[in-house]
Amino acid sequence: MYPHERSLVKRLEGRPFVLLGVNSDPKNRLRTVVKQQSITWRSWWDGGSTGGPIARQWGIRGWPTLVLIDHKGVIREKHVGSPGDEELDRELEQLIREAEAAQE
Repeated sequence: MYPHERSLVKRLEGRPFVLLGVNSDPKNRLRTVVKQQSITWRSWWDGGSTGGPIARQWGIRGWPTLVLIDHKGVIREKHVGSPGDEELDRELEQLIREAEAAQE
């Protein structure tokens, strides 16, 4: 998923879109993953396990889990596992268009 996430950050720059990550890798592996995968977006460390405080609070039970939140702060989609690049792009584009329309 990291290559597609990198492409989203680049392609959607300047539009109402933010990618946030939560990583459950052990801390000694986290730095390597961030560097190897060129993670440039904000990402939080969740204690080094899949049972970290962020995962517990959000009820995450599978990895990856993608949560799409609209410009009003409403959860619009939640995917356990990747929905596929095309589906994710379609859903994001819809939410971004709604946010842009609200700015007019």
